Amino acid sequence: MELRRSTLAGSFYPAESSVLRKQLKSFFANIPDKSLSALPEPFGVVSPHAGIIFSGQTSAYAFSAIPKEFTGTFVVIGPSHTGYPDCVSSENWETPLGTLKNDNDFIKNLDIPVDNYAHRKKENSLEVQMQFIKYRFPDCKIVPILMGSQTRRNSLSVAEKVFRAVELSESPVKIIASSDFSHYIPDKEARMLDNYAIDALLNLDTAEFYQRIIDEGISACGYGPITVMAEVSKRLGAKRAIKLHYSTSGDINGDRSQVVGYASLAVV
Repeated sequence: MELRRSTLAGSFYPAESSVLRKQLKSFFANIPDKSLSALPEPFGVVSPHAGIIFSGQTSAYAFSAIPKEFTGTFVVIGPSHTGYPDCVSSENWETPLGTLKNDNDFIKNLDIPVDNYAHRKKENSLEVQMQFIKYRFPDCKIVPILMGSQTRRNSLSVAEKVFRAVELSESPVKIIASSDFSHYIPDKEARMLDNYAIDALLNLDTAEFYQRIIDEGISACGYGPITVMAEVSKRLGAKRAIKLHYSTSGDINGDRSQVVGYASLAVV
C-alpha cells in the first residue's frame, strides 16, 4: 500500500520522534487525573488542528476522553483548506512516531470518493490529529476524510454516509471532528463567540449551531466536520456534548489582540 508522507513535520509539530513524543507526553501529563475520570466513553470528539505548541494541550483533552485501551478505527474528518471536494484517503499515513494503517475495509462501505492526491497536499486539519492518534493509540487504524462543502445539507449527507459505514464496520469506531474556532479577532470576543456556538452543541442541536455560526459570522473552520460527528453520534445513541477544554493562541504567545480559539468537546 502507498504511504502518505508527512508534510508538516518540523512546522506544525516536531519532526524528530523523540522531541514530538516528549511534547505530546507533557500535554497528556498536564491533564488532572480526576478531570475526565467520570466522563462516559464518547462516540466522538472535537479537536483543534493548529501548530501543537498552540492547540496541543486542548487536543490532548479530547484524546484523553477516549480510553487508552481503544483499539478500533478513528474516522478523522477535517475541513479542506485547499479547496478539494469531499474525499477519503486509502493510504497508510506516515508520522514521526511510525505509520498509521488505513482501515480499507471501512472505506469499501463508505460512499465517498477516494482521492489520495488531494490528501497528499499540506493539510493540517488531518495531519495534526494523526500525531495524537499514533502517540496514544499506536495500533489503531484510520479513515481520513476531507470535507469540501460545509453547508448543512452536505454535512447531513456526509453524516449519513459515515453512519452507514459505521454500522457495517467490524471494528469499533470513534469519530474525530477537526476544527479550530474563531480566527484573528480579540481574545475576549473570540471567547464570547466561540462559547455561544459551543453552547448550541451541548444538546447536540446542530441546526442551532449552524444558525449561530451564520448569524454571528463565527469563523470556525470545521463546523461541517463537527456537525457530521455530532449527527452520527446521535444516531449511535449520544445525548449530549461536554466541553472539555477551551484556550486561545493568546494563552501561549501573550498576544490578545488577534487570537485563534481552540476547543475540545466529547459527545457522549
